[in-house]
Amino acid sequence: MKLFYQPSDKPKFSQLIVFAIQQLLAIMAATLVVPVIIGNGMSPAAALFGAGAGTLVYVLFTQKKSPVFLGSSFAFLGSMAAAFAGAATTAVGYIGLILGAVFAGLVYVAIAVAVKFVGVGWLNKLMPAVVIGPTVAIIGLSLAGNAVGDLQKTANTEANVHLCILVGLVTLFATILCSTFGKKMARLIPFIIGILCGYAVAGIFTIIGVATNNPALQIINYAAFSALVEGGIGLHTFFAIPDFTFITAFGAFGDLTAEYVGTVAVAYIPVALVVFAEHVADHKNISSIIEHDLLEDPGLSRTLLGDGVGSMVGAFFGGCPNTTYGESVACVAITGNASVATIITTAIGAILISFLSPFVAFVNSIPSCVMGGVCVALYGFIAVSGLKMIQKVDLELNNNLFVVSTILICGIGGLSLSFGKVTITSIATALILGIIVNLMLNRKQKN
Repeated sequence: MKLFYQPSDKPKFSQLIVFAIQQLLAIMAATLVVPVIIGNGMSPAAALFGAGAGTLVYVLFTQKKSPVFLGSSFAFLGSMAAAFAGAATTAVGYIGLILGAVFAGLVYVAIAVAVKFVGVGWLNKLMPAVVIGPTVAIIGLSLAGNAVGDLQKTANTEANVHLCILVGLVTLFATILCSTFGKKMARLIPFIIGILCGYAVAGIFTIIGVATNNPALQIINYAAFSALVEGGIGLHTFFAIPDFTFITAFGAFGDLTAEYVGTVAVAYIPVALVVFAEHVADHKNISSIIEHDLLEDPGLSRTLLGDGVGSMVGAFFGGCPNTTYGESVACVAITGNASVATIITTAIGAILISFLSPFVAFVNSIPSCVMGGVCVALYGFIAVSGLKMIQKVDLELNNNLFVVSTILICGIGGLSLSFGKVTITSIATALILGIIVNLMLNRKQKN
């Protein structure tokens, strides 16, 4: 896998801006959707600000060596819902979001301290390539249904499904052709080109649909833009301060109870322990892409601190704990741009854009089918990255074959475990089972 830019490289400023926009487009949809799912007035723009701030913290802790963007974590959806469900008021629920992220972050800090003293040798033995490879693969494969589902829909439920698929495929094909046959700059921004091509085709269908009063052709929903000008054109049309979590939570600390704090702790801490495994898998993946072991340098302790403290900062502003994004890793892999300067610019851009209403409206107007086309490539690359890790694993040996097959089947099959309000995701469950099987069969025997 050829890299045009190494982590320490700094592209020209004009290129940095374009590369940052591409990273934003790759991660923005997932980052914005988490607060939408939770509801209770949570602000997608604030979540975007929190993701940018959390990423800057992560880059600081990892000494500018890890080219990964942190976005809103889906793993904590149940925990965030529990924080609101157990709260006396909505404001207390917002405090719960912040407290929960602190609890989760402290788990990472505790593990980071332990790793600092004992090293990562034990981790490499516990999670060798035969375990991590298929786990990374199922991170991508488990999202296949999301990509295909998005490929077939848009905000307008009356839109023709086949047209949606066509638009999504135009996006995918444009991305593939630019990434494979394009000149250097085109190969570095295939997602921007793909999204713009898909958006343009969708726009043509939508214009025809509006002109002929045919809802089946109206793929793009411009309601987000309409909402900007409902109150007239003014400063608010272009700039708006996000509804930050700490502002909504301010003044409600007197309503906290020990029982509620305990509920939040129980909802967040176990999930943080599970997400730790996904943290390792993501960093093993990006390490293989940039051909530099991030668990050794800057070290797992630093990546954990960056992720943990970054989550606290992200939740303080946006309510959502952050996590390293597979979409960001895949973007690095496909474009060959591992420049940390790009990640820093992306983070700063996320912070600035959270105040820029028209850009947020544009992102909200991008049809699901367009993003579905992009995600086919993104999620596919995550899966392929995992499979590449096991290229040198001898699958003729039963002790390797059973480890990989257990992880793949349980992960793709969606085996998850729930204990009260705590849910161990299918990826984490598959990883845990893979570790157990690997420990059972750790003596290599040819059968």
